[in-house]
Amino acid sequence: MRRRLRALAAALFALPLAFAAAPSAHAADPTTMTSGFYVDPDSSPKRWVAANPGDGRAAAINTSIANTPMARWFGSWSGTIGTAAGAYVGAADQRDKLPILVAYNIYHRDHCGGHSGGGAASPAAYADWIAQFAGGIGARPAIVILEPDSLGDYGCMTQAQIDEREGMLTGALTQFNRQAPNTWVYLDAGNPRWADAATMAQRLHEAGLRQAHGFSLNVSNYFTTAENTAYGNAVNSQLSARYGYTKPFVVDTSRNGNGSDGQWCNPAGRRIGTPTRTGGGAEMLLWIKTPGESDGNCGVGTGSTAGQFLPEVAYKMIHGY
Repeated sequence: MRRRLRALAAALFALPLAFAAAPSAHAADPTTMTSGFYVDPDSSPKRWVAANPGDGRAAAINTSIANTPMARWFGSWSGTIGTAAGAYVGAADQRDKLPILVAYNIYHRDHCGGHSGGGAASPAAYADWIAQFAGGIGARPAIVILEPDSLGDYGCMTQAQIDEREGMLTGALTQFNRQAPNTWVYLDAGNPRWADAATMAQRLHEAGLRQAHGFSLNVSNYFTTAENTAYGNAVNSQLSARYGYTKPFVVDTSRNGNGSDGQWCNPAGRRIGTPTRTGGGAEMLLWIKTPGESDGNCGVGTGSTAGQFLPEVAYKMIHGY
């Protein structure tokens, strides 16, 4: 396994708040163990471009989306999860690149929203799945976004269900600590309009944030980087005041180039945002949601299913209309 050191300016990783950050769950920094982010060779836009080379939209989608590093999402569709995750991080490692993975299989996933409902069959099944996920990554460098929406999706849940969910997330973080020492795990914290900063700080802490490297914001949403940075800083202020620590955060910028119009499910007029870099108050700006993949049967994606690649939506996102 090659380890190519990359010097990253410390200032770009520093939180703008004057609080002492909690130690990372892992001593290793996967960004210094690789030579940049991994471009998924089998992403949905890559597959579409390969299958439609004569389409007038193909060149723009290939240049602006398909060749940009972005996350691969893993769930029940991934087959044997340890094998799938291991193959993906192994392919990235062979190229000395850093892969971004999303774990999206928690029991009662999207319980209140419904468009992406599903997940593991039980808490015990999830515990087994996530243990295999972490084991598949092993010692190779990776970034994992842990269960988007899971801490924002509380509106219809009972306290017992909330406790159960937070227990599953804590257990997941424990598995990554044990089995994936060179992985940075970001526990998802929703977006600026879902829960106020104090509420989200409490949810993060109760779900085991101390064990994670940090938290993620704006996954599959459209809020500007500035809005997310302000929210992330506010969450850290609450973490510091209540629990005595802060954590770095990342922002999903895949679809936030035009900001939000208040709609979350396939709104029109959105635009791709700045991909995969450091700075701006967040630790990293990442493409976590694939631009052009549907949020569900809604908005400009009416008639589609969640995760389905829609080339016309992707093409319009490049140009912002």
